[in-house]
Amino acid sequence: MADSDLIKLYSGRILELAAEIPHTARLDVPHATVRKRSPLCGSTVTVDVAVDGGRVTAFGQDVKACALGQAAASVVGASIVGRTRAEVEQARDELKAMLTSEGAVPTAPFQGLEVLMPARDYKNRHASIMLTLDATAEAIAAAEENATA
Repeated sequence: MADSDLIKLYSGRILELAAEIPHTARLDVPHATVRKRSPLCGSTVTVDVAVDGGRVTAFGQDVKACALGQAAASVVGASIVGRTRAEVEQARDELKAMLTSEGAVPTAPFQGLEVLMPARDYKNRHASIMLTLDATAEAIAAAEENATA
């Protein structure tokens, strides 16, 4: 990767988002917790959720990832409270399409993930970027399943 490519990939906005990840405190009593790891780079994300009435009411995350994964976690964390499982799964699918098949930017309230568009060309970064949405979708599903058990 050339220096100019790194500068393009790690823009100032990505670094700002990485430095300002919301909801970094883990929940004391989550309804579900999911930990995801990217085997390629070793990035990990642990997500705690509380869900009531089908909506996320509380969220906590522990993010050990590159700046791109941290930026994704920042955007997700800023918008996650109040979201449904369907909204999170849609955002996850839209982000994956944006990265892998030139899909559109994820829709509101996750449109801030557009900042990661330069990572399209770096397939080895995609798994880290996807970690938070993958873990969150799985955690919401688990919380809903736990509520009906």
